[in-house]
Amino acid sequence: MRIPNAEYTDRPWRIHEFTQDFEVEDVWALPTPGGPDELARFVRGFTADDDEENSRFIIRNLFRLRWTLGRLLGWDKESQGLGHRVQTIRGRLPADLRDGPRGPDFESVPFIAVYQTDTEYVAELANRMVHTLMHIGWVPDQKGMYYAQMTSLWKPNGLLGHAYRTGGKPFRRVLVYPQLLRAIGKNWPQYT
Repeated sequence: MRIPNAEYTDRPWRIHEFTQDFEVEDVWALPTPGGPDELARFVRGFTADDDEENSRFIIRNLFRLRWTLGRLLGWDKESQGLGHRVQTIRGRLPADLRDGPRGPDFESVPFIAVYQTDTEYVAELANRMVHTLMHIGWVPDQKGMYYAQMTSLWKPNGLLGHAYRTGGKPFRRVLVYPQLLRAIGKNWPQYT
């Protein structure tokens, strides 16, 4: 379920220390009820490629369509990505985060892990249009349980990047994220 941006901005996440130039796009509460020490389990399952899951199959194919369009239109050339057009935010990290665990990279989409703590996981992606970060926070609820909260942060690249962000927002909110949340809710109990 989509939740107010303040659910991310008002929390004392470490990511706030070095991402002031990124804009919060969306914040989502993920269906992952668990205990205080289960972020690592969630991240391992979330970043893994699960060929058996139907809803993840839909998401994977939506991303494949997007990456195919990106190749055809030149959006995803290596020269437009991390280490070329933009530098990874790993260079901005304080020493304790930079020297700590990165966490896993995604197996089926080109997000690269940046850092992982017991309460945060961050991955990033850059192309011709945007530099984007995915922040997963592990937060307590009012019942003493914990759940994952996913925040999308963006830094558009020029007018084309702003158009890409604005034009894709309804598609992401209506199709991509709801499918993703259904898949997470179904798969979360089996994550190891």
